[in-house]
Amino acid sequence: MQQQCSGAHMANSEVGGARGATLEDIEAFAALLPGMTPLIGIDAGTKTLGLALSDVTRTIASPLTVLRRTKFAKDAADLLGLAATHRIGGFVLGLPTNLDGTSGPRVQATRAFARNVNALSPLPILLWDERLSTAAAERTLLEADTSRRRRAEVIDKLAATIILQGALDRMRFRA
Repeated sequence: MQQQCSGAHMANSEVGGARGATLEDIEAFAALLPGMTPLIGIDAGTKTLGLALSDVTRTIASPLTVLRRTKFAKDAADLLGLAATHRIGGFVLGLPTNLDGTSGPRVQATRAFARNVNALSPLPILLWDERLSTAAAERTLLEADTSRRRRAEVIDKLAATIILQGALDRMRFRA
């Protein structure tokens, strides 16, 4: 199951009045969230951003959409547009740590993505260990006998749903 990333890493950015925080500590993240606002979960791949949305009680995550990545400015505008539409309180961004716990190039790209979003938005971002989320999504779709074409269409938003649900469960059951 998903576990919180180790450490209490936190980075702040400020550009044009926007100041977001990127955190790896789920309790610090939860403390920054306004009440009764949903969260968006993000599975950031090289070609797509799979997105999921929670309910306002932060109990259930549901697939939202998949954004095809182009330039960061357009990706961020699309993401922040959805954030405004759904009046979210923060983001849960999957951190693609290697199975052995080490950080590879995708981790660095994900951290850079978070920093860049922080520069544009005051919404907090939780970096959440996403190890095996895509594999779990693929297994779920195979068990449901989903066609290869349909799996390709929904895998990213299902992975985002698994990432977000793991964080929601941890927030609900934290000590």
